[in-house]
Amino acid sequence: MAQQYYSKSKNPPLTEDESKEKYKDIKEELQEVLEWKKEEEAKLEDCDASPQKKGAAKRALKKVARRIDTVKGQIIYWKLRVNGESHFKANLEKNEYWASCNEKAEKERRKKDKEDLPNLLKKKL
Repeated sequence: MAQQYYSKSKNPPLTEDESKEKYKDIKEELQEVLEWKKEEEAKLEDCDASPQKKGAAKRALKKVARRIDTVKGQIIYWKLRVNGESHFKANLEKNEYWASCNEKAEKERRKKDKEDLPNLLKKKL
């Protein structure tokens, strides 16, 4: 039996109004993530919070930072789509932004590891 291939895309392309709606939605999501960040920072600054709660807030802030980068990449994508760019070009821009965020995070991680190295060596002695 011969295999059939689709000659057209399965889903019709988004209309201009749908693209604008997606752009608006992702901007709203950024506001929600920024509120989440404020909540977690408030937990860290709370004097009455337990060490476990502060540790959980620190871990959550790492997730928040990653989510902010993700949402900002989506905003770049949808802004370009609203301005009439193709999916291919908008996706390239988004992926370049994400790659720069990952590089920045990797540099910070290496810097922190390098600073912590003398302390690790002291612990072994």
